[in-house]
Amino acid sequence: MGLQLRTKTVEKTTEKLKEPEEYRVILLNDHYTTMDFVVEVLMHIFHKSLEDANRIMLDVHRKGKGIVGVYPWDIAATKQEQVHVAARDNEFPLRCIVEPV
Repeated sequence: MGLQLRTKTVEKTTEKLKEPEEYRVILLNDHYTTMDFVVEVLMHIFHKSLEDANRIMLDVHRKGKGIVGVYPWDIAATKQEQVHVAARDNEFPLRCIVEPV
């Protein structure tokens, strides 16, 4: 009797990691939220400089909306919730939306 060899086939799979989908966070204008509050939100929640916060606030005021940034879903949704909580706590109707890029 001869020696029997057993072979094992291993299938190699290659997973490609894809970048997470990104979402645009947008503040919407209303007729009650103060410009100062919008700037404060932009600086504290989104960590914008005073200059950037003022620029975005003016977009919100003049164009009806302002793009704050682009983030992965979990960060964008968290920022949106933080804006809504801050607005509610300060009795402002400021709205923030998240949309796919």
